Amino acid sequence: MPFSAFRAPRRAVITLGAAAVAAAGMPLAASAATTARHARVKIADDCATPETRALFQYMLDQQGQGILFGHEHTLTDGFTFDTFTETTSDVEATTGDYPAVFGWDTLILNGFQKPGVYGGTVEQNIEALSWAFEKSDALGGINVLSAHMYNFVTGGDFWDTTGRVVSQILPGGPKHADFNEFLDRIAAAVKGAKRPDGTLIPVVFRPFHENSGGWFWWGAGHCTSAEFIEIFRYTVEYLRDTRKVHNLLYSYSPNSGFGGDPQVYLKTYPGDEFVDILGYDAYDNSAGSPEWLAATVKDLAMVVGLADERGKVPAFTEFGESGDEGRNLNWFTDLLGALQDDTAASRVSHMLTWANFGGDNRAYVPFPGHAMEPDFVAFYEDPYSLFASDLEGVFDAPTCAVPSAPFLHLVTPTDRQRITTAEATIRMRLTSATSRRATYSIDGGAPVTLTRDSAGFYSGKWTIDPSWLDNRTVTVSVSAKVGARTYTDSALVFLGEVEPLPAGWIDDFEGYAGDDLTLSEAYSHVNSNTTRLSADHKASGAYGLAYSYDFSNAGYTGIGRSVGADWTAFSALKLWLQGDGSTNGATIQVVSKGAYFEYNTGLSNTTGAEVVAPFSEFRPAPWDTGHADQLLDAEHLAEVSAFNLYLGYGGTTTTGTVYVDDIRAE
Repeated sequence: MPFSAFRAPRRAVITLGAAAVAAAGMPLAASAATTARHARVKIADDCATPETRALFQYMLDQQGQGILFGHEHTLTDGFTFDTFTETTSDVEATTGDYPAVFGWDTLILNGFQKPGVYGGTVEQNIEALSWAFEKSDALGGINVLSAHMYNFVTGGDFWDTTGRVVSQILPGGPKHADFNEFLDRIAAAVKGAKRPDGTLIPVVFRPFHENSGGWFWWGAGHCTSAEFIEIFRYTVEYLRDTRKVHNLLYSYSPNSGFGGDPQVYLKTYPGDEFVDILGYDAYDNSAGSPEWLAATVKDLAMVVGLADERGKVPAFTEFGESGDEGRNLNWFTDLLGALQDDTAASRVSHMLTWANFGGDNRAYVPFPGHAMEPDFVAFYEDPYSLFASDLEGVFDAPTCAVPSAPFLHLVTPTDRQRITTAEATIRMRLTSATSRRATYSIDGGAPVTLTRDSAGFYSGKWTIDPSWLDNRTVTVSVSAKVGARTYTDSALVFLGEVEPLPAGWIDDFEGYAGDDLTLSEAYSHVNSNTTRLSADHKASGAYGLAYSYDFSNAGYTGIGRSVGADWTAFSALKLWLQGDGSTNGATIQVVSKGAYFEYNTGLSNTTGAEVVAPFSEFRPAPWDTGHADQLLDAEHLAEVSAFNLYLGYGGTTTTGTVYVDDIRAE
């Protein structure tokens, strides 16, 4: 029974028709759809259940009428209860209402989060996730599932970025079967979530989130954009086509910030055929500063614009206040006001904040007695924030699915992949169609037939002349004829080994075959920056790094990459740096055992010189208060996990380029 049956709604429920859509200034596609008796819904799964299609249509229609508030694990974790029941929630304890969106995570399947049971059976934890979906649905909410997946290579958690995991779980990879088994459990839990009448409960699935950062193993610097795109596509195809899961919508949700640049946001976009919701994650550690609010609104407005163009639902898929309690007592209402004030950003469908895990953890939702409780109550009382009691008819819209058009993509090898053996497998996927003639070719050569295999791929062996394994590049192309039309895709592939760098070295910028995209893919990127190879500014070899910054939207920018090394034999980090004569600064950051150690230097030197940063002079980052008394000592140097290079605004120059080369520990 929906929650609205238990108490009168605090304001008018949201049930939109064509007139309301038009008045809200909704895109024509949504407006036209709602004028028909059955809205034509174009989503990733054209076999989706009626309720799943209706949920998509509802989220399209309610844009501009209010933003659905969501909370992760609201029924199982909190500060106002020790033991969860079917109705416990910090949100309800504070407002008397439940969130409109209930967030859950696949960690339940491993027993690492409630209602999962640590040490429980696979079946027990599948049932626990199904239970979570069912209870949220019974309270009138919409379910969203995120995926903090364990490291399939090392067995570590999602923070463990070692092992180039994505490349190992793609088809043909040594951990592909393990990934399939994990997807099987997701499929079982989602298909097991049913209402008393047997109706499958729709779920929004948000895999591989925040991938533009480097903190998860599926993030930037740990896989290429092409690898990310293909594992996202594979996940959708496996759940939808192989496991026949038809009560899922699929969400793409990279993290801030993009400076409003759609090209950066779409860098890892899997394609319209695989995504229903365009999301955006952003956390604030600035106490709701005007700069953070402006940057967030700008990015969300960009996401809304892209969603309009593609017929997708825009969403603020994850957000939160990450600073000390009480430093901005109006944070929730300030954020909601900033969203409302922007015509585009105000149209995000929902905004979900993280879990109240209790204990010493942050309260992302204020609870009774919390310093920010009055502001959260004011946020709740604002008619533009929508909670469970505001919703009606979420799954009722009569719809029909637009049939999916044929789609072809090259699965392996992926673009910019390096192949070091004399044989490889070409795999191509063709959906919503079959072909009697599918082929591959190398550098435009003679076509070779691909045969449909047991996994549903058109595949074939590629025998490589050993003399080609000399660091050359080739183009692999695939094609398939469907009726009178031929579909194609291609990838640039590197052949041969790259000579490994000496111990302690992070980069000499020689191993990218002169390709700027490959260089960019090797690093994670924070805020607006551009990296390219420079043949003119370097310390040695053929190339250095040209690192361009733009502080127009944020006061700092950064690049980074995983290290995973023991540096106890070294005493300093060294790099060649040519500044741009500005008053801006550079911060060299070494990450170890969860602590962030930093060394600062200026950018005034325009001639280029070696910077020597003794490890004894590194100090914890000012914001890393949990490690404020620690040093970059032998214990930490034994487990260096990452290197980052940040550039920070010095008060005068907002754009520029600096050059870097030969980064290493010595």
